[in-house]
Amino acid sequence: MTEIEQLLARVAQQARDTRPWGWPSLPEPVAPSAIARAESALGFPLPALLAALYLRIGDGGFGPEYGLLPLLDSAPSGEPAVVPQYLANRAEGVEDPDWPWPEGVLPISHWGCGMYACVDCQAPDGPVLFFEPNADRAEDAWYVDSASLEDWLRAWLDGTGWYEEASDGADMAPWPGFRIRTAPTP
Repeated sequence: MTEIEQLLARVAQQARDTRPWGWPSLPEPVAPSAIARAESALGFPLPALLAALYLRIGDGGFGPEYGLLPLLDSAPSGEPAVVPQYLANRAEGVEDPDWPWPEGVLPISHWGCGMYACVDCQAPDGPVLFFEPNADRAEDAWYVDSASLEDWLRAWLDGTGWYEEASDGADMAPWPGFRIRTAPTP
């Protein structure tokens, strides 16, 4: 069994055993057609591991804090869905150019108060970024939470994420790609 297969097995077990706040049950996984619809609406492919989570574990409802967001449709918990939230964030960034939303950065988990864990779908390892909208400037609202989605999931499973009481509270580094990924195209 590969490391990714082992990780998916651990995530599946944890998803069956625990519910994030607001999720009464683990939703069924999505069909491959849902992944295709999501990628068509987004205009880019989902990272393979993110797609596997939706295809094999469930349509959201597992993971740290409020859990992974559903892919296309809002959940019973009232949490927004990934694709509509991304498209809304991009549209809002056009309306307010001082707060653009980076191309290819999907909000995958809501932390409350407008904060999101996001996957950078344009980077090979799918780093997880933290968006904290209470900053004075947009470029100060983005941090690197984890070098990859794989590492982010492992931190959740191992109880070592920054959000855990037992964590050392290490500060996250600012995301250096914000201005590059939000620069207007000529």
